[in-house]
Amino acid sequence: MKPGKTGLRRLLDATGYSVQGIRACWKSEAAFRQEVLLCVVLFPLSFFLARTVEQWLLLVAPLFLLLMIELLNSAIEYVVDRIGPEHHDLSGRAKDTASAAVFFCLLLIAVSWAGIAWNNLG
Repeated sequence: MKPGKTGLRRLLDATGYSVQGIRACWKSEAAFRQEVLLCVVLFPLSFFLARTVEQWLLLVAPLFLLLMIELLNSAIEYVVDRIGPEHHDLSGRAKDTASAAVFFCLLLIAVSWAGIAWNNLG
């Protein structure tokens, strides 16, 4: 077992580290700010579009997933950039693959919102 903080102190510290990560991403990543704005717009709209709790979850869950994946994408970019500024094929692949994960999450949002809108408004 790794020595260190336990219990409530560990939970509070972990929360603080998470907030630091969100702030860092907000400051340095325009894509993250744009995706937060997208979520801020779509989240309230989800209450008007969804007719059931299940539909609401299908609208909202991908929004949170998008933010999580963007944070991980940014983390990968930070680590790759920390290694060095020179171009390397594997570094490019790591960044491109993480970016592709964000892209697929955006597609998931589009498909889930379009499907539920088609069902409920059509």
